[in-house]
Amino acid sequence: MTTKPTIKPLSNRRMRQQVLKIGGRTVPVTVTTNPRARKLIVRVHPATGEVAVVAPSTRALERAMDFARSETDWISDRLAAVPTPVPLEPGDTVPFRGRLHTVRHEPQERGGVWLDAGPRKAWIAVAGRREHVPRRVRDWLRAQARTEINEAVGQFANALGLKPTRIALRDPSTRWGSCSTTGVLSFSWRLILAPPYVLNYVAAHEVAHLVHMNHGPRFWALVEHLVGDTRRPREWLRREGSGLHRYGLV
Repeated sequence: MTTKPTIKPLSNRRMRQQVLKIGGRTVPVTVTTNPRARKLIVRVHPATGEVAVVAPSTRALERAMDFARSETDWISDRLAAVPTPVPLEPGDTVPFRGRLHTVRHEPQERGGVWLDAGPRKAWIAVAGRREHVPRRVRDWLRAQARTEINEAVGQFANALGLKPTRIALRDPSTRWGSCSTTGVLSFSWRLILAPPYVLNYVAAHEVAHLVHMNHGPRFWALVEHLVGDTRRPREWLRREGSGLHRYGLV
């Protein structure tokens, strides 16, 4: 499931660092080439605010910054929407399975990371040294994501009599899941931050691609057969998804 195609730089030797003036501020811009790009593309990372221009060829590099300047209003809007990062320090709040939890440091305890949830408030408790708290919370969230995504994929794949080649966990900025032609399913670990029905939907979506490598009517009918309502999780991701990228940036 993709909001925009992911285009990676061909080589660091074809990358240039430029600056752009937007609203009185200086914004760094990375300009790079990729022959798979069909035209000049401007990107703003939804979590970090990093601005990049991708050109289809070295000849197009000369027009890259002019193109970026023509898109300053769009870039400014995207930069304004970049949320304040949450590094997962003690006292920070982070959603886990759609419910807000406060990170709590318990240096006197043993046991790594654990949940302490009540009817009104919930915590992610972390033992050990203070400087290790953010990393331990990130690692714990990724481990929880792997467990729940594997379970969801297994459930939907078994229902279809299928088995993916492999399940990978990543941290992409523009997609929540993908399915390769070789049957490898990849997912964003940040799905563990969303409500369970959202994670289940993305898992069903990518499992359905094992049968239909497109987004045609038969594909959507299969997703609905697996997970039921698809509108609610899609609307949640459209409305709330970009905010999930603010947590645990490294």
